[in-house]
Amino acid sequence: MKTNIKKKGEKYTFSGHESFPCKSLWLKKGYDFCMKGKDFNSPEAVIGLGVGKNMVTAIRFWLKVFGITENDEITQLGHYLFNDEKGKDRFLEDIATLWLLHFNIVFGQEATLYNMFYCGVQRERTHFERDQILTYVKLKMAEAGKISLFNANTVKKDIGVMLQTYTLPRKPLSNEDFSMLLIDLDLIRQNDEGKGYYFNIEGKRSVPKEIFLYGLLKLKEVEGDNTMALETIQEKIGLAFCMQDYETVEMLKDLSKKYGKYLAYSEVAGVKQLQFIKDLKTQKVLDDYYGSSL
Repeated sequence: MKTNIKKKGEKYTFSGHESFPCKSLWLKKGYDFCMKGKDFNSPEAVIGLGVGKNMVTAIRFWLKVFGITENDEITQLGHYLFNDEKGKDRFLEDIATLWLLHFNIVFGQEATLYNMFYCGVQRERTHFERDQILTYVKLKMAEAGKISLFNANTVKKDIGVMLQTYTLPRKPLSNEDFSMLLIDLDLIRQNDEGKGYYFNIEGKRSVPKEIFLYGLLKLKEVEGDNTMALETIQEKIGLAFCMQDYETVEMLKDLSKKYGKYLAYSEVAGVKQLQFIKDLKTQKVLDDYYGSSL
């Protein structure tokens, strides 16, 4: 199942959303727009989507970074979720779909900040402020020899959009404040003073086994190896789902029991690793969760 996953470090993208977090209905709206053969660059897109010009750009961006489109063409995953007749979760009512979309934006790295944040910042601290995320991004880009591409104002705006996407507002002004796509994952919370944030360690309790396995299969596609060390899995997948090492190990053990025909987790002489024994398709795994037919 094609979802626009790229290897780490190919590019740095901190803009494209026009400072609009993705709202819960935007992906379906954008999917339907594409299905009608409409053009995001057309002046008529404003009417077709029923939003302002900048929001048209934002919807196009979010479709891409969540793996629903690639080059404005709908991916298999996009059809799988949003097709009017056979879509598994057209209106994003299942928490598993939110986890799936969350994984795609972190792992796919079309929106650079999300991977840096969940797989980088989270490794170093549980509590953080916006400036600490900014400093982390600047440091990593300097280490990669890309400091000339760093723009503090652009990254600051991106940090603000990301935090809005995941964080429940402390003082909501309207229902719109609760319409951001990934708020229900409850991964990020503000502290009591409202100045800083922290990773909510309870948030990841709702990650379905099949969605974690989907992540493993995507990692396998990129790595091209049937054997994965626990360290690699934790760095690329566990942290994406905000899991601690022992939680990732428990997940791998559970998957080994349920999918023993396809994979096996082992701990031998201090070496912890997962081995894929037989080919397994992402669509089968998703079908195991959502059901093979409606």
